[in-house]
Amino acid sequence: MRIAMLTSGGDAPGMNPAIRAIARTAIFNNLEVYGVRNGYKGLIEGDLFEIEASDVGDIIQRGGTILGTARSEKFKTEEGFKKALNVLDVYNIEGLIVLGGDGSFQGAEKLSEHGIKTIGIPCTIDNDLPYTDYTIGFWSAIETVVDAIGNLRDTSSSHGRANVIEVMGRNSGDLALYSSLAGGGESILVPEQPVDIDAVCKKAMKGRIRGKKHNLIIVAEGVGDVFDIANQIIEKTGIDTKVTVLGHVQRGGSPSAPDRIMGSLMGRKAVELLMSGNSKQVLGFKDNKLIQMDINEALDVKKDFNFDIYDTINILSV
Repeated sequence: MRIAMLTSGGDAPGMNPAIRAIARTAIFNNLEVYGVRNGYKGLIEGDLFEIEASDVGDIIQRGGTILGTARSEKFKTEEGFKKALNVLDVYNIEGLIVLGGDGSFQGAEKLSEHGIKTIGIPCTIDNDLPYTDYTIGFWSAIETVVDAIGNLRDTSSSHGRANVIEVMGRNSGDLALYSSLAGGGESILVPEQPVDIDAVCKKAMKGRIRGKKHNLIIVAEGVGDVFDIANQIIEKTGIDTKVTVLGHVQRGGSPSAPDRIMGSLMGRKAVELLMSGNSKQVLGFKDNKLIQMDINEALDVKKDFNFDIYDTINILSV
């Protein structure tokens, strides 16, 4: 059996441990395994290479993806999709493992409808695939954000400032939510809750009255313009307020232990599913157990926001 794998969309720490697990599980089971460079773009261009066991040595601790990744609008066109199918046919690829988010999974689902066995592994720092408790890359990104919050607390305290910190997550507030709890943020603004600037300002002023020198407001990027939020805080409180947009630094760095573990377990399972003839499945973790689900069913699951964590942040930041 000959299989291939690709990483698509935004990179996430933990992709490399998954790539390593896929390659070595395939080789252990006497399968030929190919890597596709630069996601669906590389698939259209026929940029594939056979992977040996040594090719994935010393990568479990590396961030990013050794395969490279890209977003491909051309893959969504009929012409681009046909080219991708033709490449898979020419290389005699019987199964494809796709590492990425919801857009990547949609591509895998479409390929499965045309006879290609596909398995999806959730890799995104946004944690915006509700069928799984956590996606690969999420915990690593939290560590990066928490480290940044700690550094900003030091300088904010020195100058007696407030700091509005924008984190990634698209339309999901999970990265802001978990990092705020772990980093001791005073206020949090997420897409899942109405923005209440007055409440943020009231908390900042109460803290200032009792002698608190810093105020950290964690904002998910899906909320809106962080500079506008900072200006409103300045106007309403008079507190010197700075903005820090963490940006793509959140995607980099060595993957955390949880992401390495999830990547390794999912990588092995993905290969075994293909060997068993499974297709159009995605992997995930639910209640600390490895699960598999139909791609379409997984993408239809609705997100439940964790209001218990949200309330805990408000309680602990009085």
